[in-house]
Amino acid sequence: MAGVLTFDQYLGGADQLQMMSAVPSDQKIKNYNFNTDITGWVFSATYRVIIPDSIACDRYTGDPNFGSSLVLGSFPQAVAPVPVVKDALTGSVDLVIPADMYTGKMMPNARLNVPISILTFTWSDGGTPEEISTHRWGIMQTFESDVEPGDPTQEVDYTELTVGA
Repeated sequence: MAGVLTFDQYLGGADQLQMMSAVPSDQKIKNYNFNTDITGWVFSATYRVIIPDSIACDRYTGDPNFGSSLVLGSFPQAVAPVPVVKDALTGSVDLVIPADMYTGKMMPNARLNVPISILTFTWSDGGTPEEISTHRWGIMQTFESDVEPGDPTQEVDYTELTVGA
């Protein structure tokens, strides 16, 4: 059965991630400043594209509202570029939000079956006990002219979400 979890249930709360909108060919860099020496820390990033059934938007701000969205399925997890330590002594790290996290078909209407790339940025401090932290970014993929129109749930590597046996 598709869409058995709401967007909040799937992500552990929609307020637990930073949302942004981008066309698939966009690439961005987000700088994290830990304000401490990060020598010995380990950084990684992965992403997975999920497909909610629909997205409502606030009439005044245009912000997405996932209150009634159900997650239909997802694509395989992938490894994102390793975050770059710019200055270990001051704690400056660049997280690359890569282009082309989703490269399949998209619906031009931006409301139905919209691919959302969930980028997970994780770091550990190497201490004893080790502290591990994670930030998540949600990137709503929006249609651009060189994307083939179509339903992402029909792509070959799409997996429908099912719960139970």
